[in-house]
Amino acid sequence: MGRPDLNRRQLLTAAGGLAVAGSFGFAALGTGADALASGADTRVRYWNLFSGGDGANMITMLDAFRKEHPDIAVKDSTLQWGNPFYTKLAMAAAGNRAPELGVMHMGRVTGFSPGRLLDPWDVDLLAKYGVREQDFNPALWKRGVIDGKLYALPLDIHVQLCFYRKDVLKKAGLLGDDGRMIPVGSTAEWFDVLKKAKAVQKKGLQTIGLWTNDQNFQWWFFVAFYTQLGGEWFNAENTEVLFAPDKATQVLEFLRQHVTDGYVIPGAPTGEQFINGAPFTWEGNWSVPVFSGAKLDYGATPLPPVFGKQATHAESHAFVLPHQAGRGGATNDGAHQLAAYVVQHAQQWAAGGHIPAYTPTLSTAAYKKLTPQNEYVSAMDHQATEPKVWFAGSTGVLAQDLGPVVVSSTMGSAKPDKVAQTMKSHLTKLLASKNPMDGRTAAQGGAVA
Repeated sequence: MGRPDLNRRQLLTAAGGLAVAGSFGFAALGTGADALASGADTRVRYWNLFSGGDGANMITMLDAFRKEHPDIAVKDSTLQWGNPFYTKLAMAAAGNRAPELGVMHMGRVTGFSPGRLLDPWDVDLLAKYGVREQDFNPALWKRGVIDGKLYALPLDIHVQLCFYRKDVLKKAGLLGDDGRMIPVGSTAEWFDVLKKAKAVQKKGLQTIGLWTNDQNFQWWFFVAFYTQLGGEWFNAENTEVLFAPDKATQVLEFLRQHVTDGYVIPGAPTGEQFINGAPFTWEGNWSVPVFSGAKLDYGATPLPPVFGKQATHAESHAFVLPHQAGRGGATNDGAHQLAAYVVQHAQQWAAGGHIPAYTPTLSTAAYKKLTPQNEYVSAMDHQATEPKVWFAGSTGVLAQDLGPVVVSSTMGSAKPDKVAQTMKSHLTKLLASKNPMDGRTAAQGGAVA
């Protein structure tokens, strides 16, 4: 593969144009910052975006790898989450200064010009180190396949969940004999649950935290419930918009009703309210360490299947190989070995709430003992994901464009049916637009697994 013919302006535009020089600096460095100082034969540079608890868990896994493989020096660098990370990674790949290994959100891979800014994985080499396609959820694995080649090796899926306080729900008669929240199968049943919980909850608190004015969360919730309704986005060739405004309106009205019926306090700190006694909150699974650390008696399920079909919003952290003109040899082998090791040793990663992508981990006794992880692991089998187009993915153009529109409906500044039509209009424009990374539309992108 030749060096990608992308200039700096294109890359900054593609990543959102939000990065400034200062944001390109490392947020933190891992324990392998001094590369070959240990006398190891091979160096693997690894860029990631994991901070906080995730960062600590990742470093624990990296240190275990270092101990078992002293011949490979891992230089791990943690960069600023979001567009600054993707901008720096793209510029490094375009300038032939890329690390041997990186991490991306799966939804962003299609737009990252695979074959130009990303190199494909050697699946035979991965198999040599114990990682094979059959050890992954089929739908998840296929999300990383573009033009018949694997460009993203899944590490996990992270999902939106319905967290609930067992102490409050017990008072309301909403716990089953198994100590978990009773099942819900319709919007009427869901609002009945909220009504009963509100009747016994602490005064001054909201019944459910819904992130009503956050464009990312509102977009993620919309994707989940639109998928439950069987909603489509585009045709297989990405030449026609199939978005259904009638189904979108149902979802928007459902989200809006939480506010109009008084179950939400717009702008309230959702996690804090839940810790203080609010019955419910919808949050990402990364909140598990926070709520467990607060010693709450709580559970967590996938978002309720209020439209009859189970589907909860899911994204995935995945390992990628940033483009290197001379990729190969010991460093490339080391990158494959490191990624395969972390994927197979993700029990530590699961402690942070993420569902490991490597399915053998899910059947271990250690994983089955994790709570509430063992309650929502089924989300692996009904993932609601964004369409596989260049403008989708975490912090991508699609979320930035449609997220605020969903918020306007939930908060009441725009009517759901009008918002649904606006969303279809936005999708039509996006489908015709060109990826700044390579100048191709979604239909020209070859993003068919």
